[in-house]
This record gives sequence, structure tokens and C-alpha cells, in this order.
Amino acid sequence: MPEFRYQATSLTGNPVQGVLTAPNAREAQRNAEEVCRQRRMRLTALQKRSTFIYKARRGNEKVFRGEQKAFSKEEVENALRKLNYQILSVQKKLFDIKLKPPTKDIVLFARISADLLRERLPYDEILQLLANDTENKTLADTIREIHQDLKDGKDGRAVFGKHADVLGKFTTYMLSVASTSGNMAEVYESTAKFLERDEEFKKSLKSAMIMPAVIVLALLGAVAYYVGYIFPATASMFVKFGVELPPMTKATLQLSDFLRGNALWLFPACIAPIVVLVLFFVRTVKGRLLMDRFIIRIPVIGSLLHKTSIEIFARVFYALYSGSGENINVIRIAAEACRNSYMERQIKEVTIPMMVKEGKGFVESLEKADVFTQNAISRLRSGAESGALRSTALQLANYYERETTYKLKNVVELINILISLLIMVVMTALTLVSSETAVISPKSPTMR
Repeated sequence: MPEFRYQATSLTGNPVQGVLTAPNAREAQRNAEEVCRQRRMRLTALQKRSTFIYKARRGNEKVFRGEQKAFSKEEVENALRKLNYQILSVQKKLFDIKLKPPTKDIVLFARISADLLRERLPYDEILQLLANDTENKTLADTIREIHQDLKDGKDGRAVFGKHADVLGKFTTYMLSVASTSGNMAEVYESTAKFLERDEEFKKSLKSAMIMPAVIVLALLGAVAYYVGYIFPATASMFVKFGVELPPMTKATLQLSDFLRGNALWLFPACIAPIVVLVLFFVRTVKGRLLMDRFIIRIPVIGSLLHKTSIEIFARVFYALYSGSGENINVIRIAAEACRNSYMERQIKEVTIPMMVKEGKGFVESLEKADVFTQNAISRLRSGAESGALRSTALQLANYYERETTYKLKNVVELINILISLLIMVVMTALTLVSSETAVISPKSPTMR
């Protein structure tokens, strides 16, 4: 996530500056103004941390090029002068685009870190080794920046949190907690395992949804082309000579005339509601809550997504739960990581307040949120009663992993069968209409 530096003036006239992260300049401006309002300061400037390309040399040495992140050109120039470099040019990089690295590279980073942590190699050295050996430039730069920030003594959550656009929200949550926990190797291993599992689930879900959607769209396009252009060329000839058309041929021709006569407004009328719904459910908080609440209740696919969210919650809970105290922060992090905004809200607004304010137990409070299956609640209750809540959470996560994997394969097969049936029905209908047209018997003497 981009960093911004704000500069302000206090009530006494003293200059003040600070750094914050935000997804864009507008959000950064809003956050900076809020900070200044709370601290009774006047905002004077806001600068985004950008990449600068420079050319410099020392003495008679060869000219070299380099890149440096800074809030201004002057910062880069001052840093080079302190190192006794002769500055030839400093320019802001025009296209400073950070492409998200492949999931396999992030998994490799987490898994190697876990292995080296088990061998008791210092985390500082691990980051340095991985930064030098990682081939993906974006990930390598991210690791170097994390390494430097941690060396500077910055908070782990802030250090990893600003790289959510590169590492992913779930990964940054886990690694930020790992940096201050006593079981870093286990957290990194759990993160790698989940990322691998998540990537496999996404591929299966795409094969279950995207390919059928493409096939259906192609089929609709073919039918529209046939009804709109090919069929009228034949049927209109009979109309021209006053031949009485059979029922299916007549209805198809009427549909063709309607589509061709209203094509200019039919297409926008079909697309506009889809665009509005997508923007509402994706861009607004209320829309995401409604969508996530609805999606866990729809048959088949909704059930799989619901159980996957429970699996994520249980896996994160297992990785972070210490077994002592209330672990409210662990529950909050697990809720934020489960990738369902409705489940997250229910856990934060129902479960956690019941535990904190009313002193209720974890499983009892979780049940009141009404976002977990009865099977999950039953397993967690057994674990809490036996004192093995942490291991039970892992068992629950593994159980739902296996169940969703097997069921998703069955869903893919079922969808393929339904698509085949749909194609068969459409092709049969087109064949019947064409056959009916082919057997029309002209009765007009002129036709004879």
C-alpha cells in the first residue's frame, strides 16, 4: 500500500510531519486531514513516496544508475551527497507499477522462512537471503523493505500491513502476527499451507464457474446470430409470398423481428443492471455485506464457500491461539482473515462483545453469531470441554478442507453435465425449428 508523508503546522507554529499508508491519494488526504483535526494542526503538504531514478558517480569512477524510494527529489539528492557522490540526474520514475507476484513465489517465501526458522536461523538473515535469491523483482523489493523497516524497530503490523497489495491481506495478517509471536515457524508453515490450498480451490472454482459461463455466453451468441440473421433470411421468403407459417416458425420470426427492431436499447438495458449490481456489491460496504450474507445461504456453491471461510477461521485460530487468556485479538484476526465480511461483522459485533462484556464462553458466543455450521459448533464445544480447543480447530480445518475438495470435484462434474444438457436442448430446439421450416408446403399458385 502506498505511503504518504503529511506536513502540518501546530497551534504554536511548529512544523510537524508524519507518515501514513492509504490505497490512494484521496484516501490519504482524508486520513491526513482527520489526523490534523484531532491534533489541532493545519495540514500544509502531502507527498507520496515514489521511486526515483538517479545517475551518479564518485570521483573518476564509472557512472552508475540506481533507484531509490523517497518522498521528494531533494531527499534522494541529500542522501547521495552524504555518500560523496556527484549527482548527474535525479528523476521520478514515470511508470512505478508494482505487479503482484505469483502465489507460488509467496508460498515459496513463506515455506523457506518456516524451514529456516526451525533451523534457528535469525529472521534478519532469512530476509536478507530471500531478498537476494528471489527472482520476482516486486517480491524481492518488498522483502528488502520489510527487512529495513524491522531493523528500524517499526511495529510488525504496520510493516507488513502496507504490503497487503503485494502479499495479500491474509498473508500480511499472518506474517505481522508471526513477527511478534513465539511460534513464527508454525505460523509461516500454516500460511504457506493455506495459500497452496487457497490457490487450488480458486483454480477448481474457476473451472466450475468460468468455463461454463463462457460456454453459455457462446451458446447464447450463436442462438442470437441464428435467430437474428440466418433464420429470417429463409422465413421472410415465405411471408413475402403469403405462405402460412407453422407455430414455431412464426414465433421464432416474431422474436427475430423484435430483437432486430429493439437491439439499440435491449443491449444497454441488459448490461446496465449488471454493471450497477456489480458496482454496488463490490464497491460498497453495505453491498459486500449483503452479498456475503446471501452467498453462504445459496445451495451447493454457497455451502462450499461458507465451509471454506470456516476452514480459514479455524486454521488461523489454530496458528495463533496460545491457550491462555481470552485471546480476543486472535479471534478478531481470524474473523478478518476468513474472507467473508458478513461473518467477520457477526463475530466482531456479537461474539467478541459477549465474551468481553458478558463473560460468556468462546463457543457459546460463537454460536450466537449464527454464521457457523452446527457441525463446527459441536466440534469446537467438544474441544473446549476437553481442553483441546486448539487441536480441535486444526482438525475442523482439515475436515472442511477434505470435504470441500471432494464436493467441489462433484460440483464441477454436475455443472458439466448440466451444460451438456443445455446444449442438447438448445440444439434440439434449433433443429426442430429448422425442420419445420424445411417441410413448409407452399399452396400459392404463384409459388408453383
